[in-house]
Amino acid sequence: MTTAVSRKNTLILGFTLLVVMLGYGMVIPILPFLITKLGANGRDMGLLASVYAAMQLVCAPFCGTLSDRIGRRPVLLIGVLGYAITMFVFGLSTRFWMLFVARTFSGVLSSGTLPTALAYLSDNLPEKERGGAMGKLGAAMGLGVVLGPLLGGLLSTSSLSLPFFVGAGLALLALLLVYLLLPESRSAQPAANPDQIDNFWHLNALKKILLGPIGILMLLIFILYFGLTIFQGISGLYVLAKFNWGTRQMGILWMVVGGVMALSQGLLTAPLTKLIGEAWVIRLGMLVGAVGFIALLLANGFIPILLAAGFFMLAVALLGPALNSSLSAFGGEHQGALMGLNTAFASLGRVF
Repeated sequence: MTTAVSRKNTLILGFTLLVVMLGYGMVIPILPFLITKLGANGRDMGLLASVYAAMQLVCAPFCGTLSDRIGRRPVLLIGVLGYAITMFVFGLSTRFWMLFVARTFSGVLSSGTLPTALAYLSDNLPEKERGGAMGKLGAAMGLGVVLGPLLGGLLSTSSLSLPFFVGAGLALLALLLVYLLLPESRSAQPAANPDQIDNFWHLNALKKILLGPIGILMLLIFILYFGLTIFQGISGLYVLAKFNWGTRQMGILWMVVGGVMALSQGLLTAPLTKLIGEAWVIRLGMLVGAVGFIALLLANGFIPILLAAGFFMLAVALLGPALNSSLSAFGGEHQGALMGLNTAFASLGRVF
């Protein structure tokens, strides 16, 4: 694949994941108000968050394996179309059960987008270029997480449903780009053997896989998302209790967090990987993450907290693409299944 074509395909995949994460982020500021409007409570809100993560955990490996069987493009198209439909249903919901059903199917259908996008890059790029390309996908997702709450908050001033309709429209635009401009990545590859793909999920084969180098990488992915979710879930409460921060300081904190992640993955991952190699990027990322957590505990003011949070997110930005790229080296014709398992371990870390 030529550099220009590779860049075009990476941009399309990046835009698709940006749209998915925009939708995820737009829900955050709106959901408490929507839940209250529909007469639901905090437990119901917890159910909505849990069912999405659970569906991602269960369905991502299946979607990744499906992309090994029928190709990356059909799975991406199904995932993005399903995501657009569920966002539209979210906007139309007038009962809590409608929200629950839409959120469930959103988790099921969108679970194929990330592992399939990662597998797509692995099909087409040499190993030395995968880390940088996956970093760009991570940057697009980080940008979606940052812009999503902002866009959701602005659009919801006139209607709580409007952000969901906008999200559905953006998803349809991504669907159109994938359909018209993204070629199938497996067309030039040898046909996958269905028996071999099935064997990936046999108990003995899976045990052998997880007790080898792949298992170590999966453990590191679990630890990464376990730590990241702790940071996302607790840091707001921590600074509120310790420093009595207001909404302004909290907003600045999350802008710094998202900005560091997006810029680092977009600009730093590729040159650093080429300079010291993926194994050293992973070691460095784990060390920086540990130091970042300790720095958060020791920080005693606004600027030190921002610096510590930025330092921690630098570790996350380095680790994600390096781990994904290292994992892809073991994929062979099972790239989709392996990236699905990758997403499942990430979801498991989030659940824990």
